Amino acid sequence: MKTHYSVIIIGGGQAGLSMSYCLKERGIDHIVFEKNKIAHSWRSKRWDSFCLVTPNWQCQLPGYPYPGNDPHGFMQKDEIVQYVERYAASFDPPVEEGVEVLRAAKSEPQKLFEVETSTGHYTAEQVVIAVGGYHIPKQPKLAERLPSHLVQLHSSAYRNPQSLPDGAVLVVGTGQSGCQIAEDLHLAGRQVHLCVGSAPRSPRRYRGQDVVDWLDQMGYYDLSIDQHPQKEKVRTKANHYVTGRDGGREIDLRQFALEGMQLHGRLKSVNGAQLEFQTNLKQHLDQADAVAESIKKSIDTFIATHQIAAPIDPPFQPVWQPDGDTNLTLNCETATIGTVIWCTGYDADFTWVEIPVFDGKGYPGHDRGVTGIRGLYFLGLPWLYTWGSGRFSGVARDATYLADYVVASMPRTPVTHASDWSTINEFLLGS
Repeated sequence: MKTHYSVIIIGGGQAGLSMSYCLKERGIDHIVFEKNKIAHSWRSKRWDSFCLVTPNWQCQLPGYPYPGNDPHGFMQKDEIVQYVERYAASFDPPVEEGVEVLRAAKSEPQKLFEVETSTGHYTAEQVVIAVGGYHIPKQPKLAERLPSHLVQLHSSAYRNPQSLPDGAVLVVGTGQSGCQIAEDLHLAGRQVHLCVGSAPRSPRRYRGQDVVDWLDQMGYYDLSIDQHPQKEKVRTKANHYVTGRDGGREIDLRQFALEGMQLHGRLKSVNGAQLEFQTNLKQHLDQADAVAESIKKSIDTFIATHQIAAPIDPPFQPVWQPDGDTNLTLNCETATIGTVIWCTGYDADFTWVEIPVFDGKGYPGHDRGVTGIRGLYFLGLPWLYTWGSGRFSGVARDATYLADYVVASMPRTPVTHASDWSTINEFLLGS
C-alpha cells in the first residue's frame, strides 16, 4: 500500500473535498483522510428540521454550483448531505473514509510531514488541514450543579422535540443553533425558556430582496479579513441569527415572547433546581435589533447611491418589551423543566497537530491559510479569508488559492542525467 503522497488532506468535509478537486484538476498526487464519512457533520450533528440560512445559490463548491431548481430556497439537512455526496461522486476524490488522523508532525531531517493514522503511517511533502474549527462541544461547568434527573445535551445532539422527555425545555444560548432550536420546540407546542445572549440578528428580507442578495451586490462577501473593520476579532463573533425554515424568515424573539416563550437574560448561577439570570435581557434584545437595523441602513445607503428602484419597508417596531423585574429567577421543578439544551458553541482541538504554528489560544497562525511552516496549510476555518471561508459560498476561493500555492511550492526534480538535458534542449529548440 502506498504510504507517501505529494499532499495529504486531513478532513473530508466540503473544505477537504474542495481542496481535493483543485489538486486533482492540477494533476497533484494526494489523498484525503476522513475520520467518519463524507458529510458526517451535516448528517450527524444537525437536528431533523435543520436547513441552510443562506440561499441555495450561494452553494458554490469548486466545479459544482448548486444544481437544483430552487436557487433562492434553503436546502434542508438531507438535501445538504446529498449535495456534498453528489459533489464527491462528480469527480471521484481519493478519500479514505473511517481513517482517523492521530498525529501530524514535521520531520526536519527529511523535511517531510509525518501523519499517523488509525490505519498506519504516512508521509507527504505538504499537508492541508481541512477539519474546520468546531470540534469539542462546549458546556459550562455550572451544568454540573443542575439536578441529576434533568436531561442535558449539547445542540449537536438535539434531533427533534419528540425525542425529548416531557416537560418544558431550557435552551441556553441564542446564536443560530439556539434560536432555531428554540423555534423548533416552540412550533411543536413545547414550553420553552430561552436564555438570551448577545448574538446579533439579521433581517431576512428587506426592500424586495433577501438580505443575502443585497449584501452580495454590495460586495460584502468579497470583503477580506484584512479589510474588515474588526480584523481578526471577527473570527470569534457569534453569527447573526435568522432562519431559512419554511422559505426563510426572521427570527423575532419578541414575537415568540408574545406567543408564550419565556425569555431570560444570561444564566448567572445554578443552585440545584433554582436558577438565577442576569438583568441583561432588554439590553441583548435591543442590541440584536440595532444590528439588524444597521444592516438595513447600509442597504438603504447602497440603494440610494446606485439609484436602485426598490420598495420601501415600514420602520421596525418592537412588538414586546421585557419587564425588568420578571424572569430573573426560575425553579426547574416548579417550571416542570425536563431538558436543558446547551447551545454554547464549540472549542477547536488541534492538539494532534504537533507543529509549532499556534497562538496562545490554540488558533493556527496563518495568512489566508498559509502557515509559517513551509508546506502546511489550513482550510475551512471561519473567516480564514472572507465571511464565506467556512461555508459553501467561499471555500472554493480559498481552495483555489491554496492549490496554486501548493503547486508553486512543489519540490523541483533536479536534472541529473545527460539524456534529460538532451530532452530539455530538444523541447526548447522546438525540434
